[in-house]
Amino acid sequence: MPNRRIAAPSARERLLAAADDLFYRVGVQTVGIDRVISQAGVAKASLYKIFGSKEELVRAYLELRHTATTERISRALTRFRTPRERLLGIFDAQGELFTDPAFNGCAFVMASAEAPAGGAVVHATEAYREWVRTLFTTLATEAGVADPDSLARRLHLLYDGAGLSARLDHDPSAATTARSAAAALLDAAPRVQQPEAS
Repeated sequence: MPNRRIAAPSARERLLAAADDLFYRVGVQTVGIDRVISQAGVAKASLYKIFGSKEELVRAYLELRHTATTERISRALTRFRTPRERLLGIFDAQGELFTDPAFNGCAFVMASAEAPAGGAVVHATEAYREWVRTLFTTLATEAGVADPDSLARRLHLLYDGAGLSARLDHDPSAATTARSAAAALLDAAPRVQQPEAS
């Protein structure tokens, strides 16, 4: 049987892997370009040729995080059958992340904290937050909530708060607390009136 050679990661892949590790673990503002290229083992010219700037590298790193979060939550939600279970399952998926020893808070909060207004980092953060809000709104609609947008805003606040609490208080159970509050909000939310059968 012939030996199959596994292709070595491209310069882009190595830069993103280094950025993902360093930006998330140490911080976007703290880590300079030289540290990223050193860890990636590529020339500085390669970084600028591929990404053009540090801001674009940060944007690509956040898009990578966004994709990973989307896939992780989507996979987790396949375990649940009803819209109510899926909606609350978002907090279960969040709780699994909080127990990871490498958990260091929300990458988007950290990256956008000192980002220039209107820049690529802010746009990547807004896209991620829009995805989270849309997911809550969609599942609230499927659960028959009369005002899914309003409930989604409240659930998004719980989701954000759980992430901050898990990071700042070193409390992985924050997701369980947020899930309980989310269940109370969901159960109290008015439902769409079904037309009476004639």
